[in-house]
Amino acid sequence: MKIKVFIQRQGKKIDVKLDGNTAKELLEKLDINSTAVIITRDKQIITEDTLLKDNDSIEILSVISGG
Repeated sequence: MKIKVFIQRQGKKIDVKLDGNTAKELLEKLDINSTAVIITRDKQIITEDTLLKDNDSIEILSVISGG
């Protein structure tokens, strides 16, 4: 399956060939820590166990914390 991914922190769009089918597997393939990002599809937040579909457009947004 091919997923279109925008990684905010790097400011780039990439196409990812994914053997799995969940958002968690996508993050693992990209070596991204799931606790440091929010994943969205069509501007809607999704969870790690959300099933992805071929040609999905995913955004990986960095979580910023501080005080």
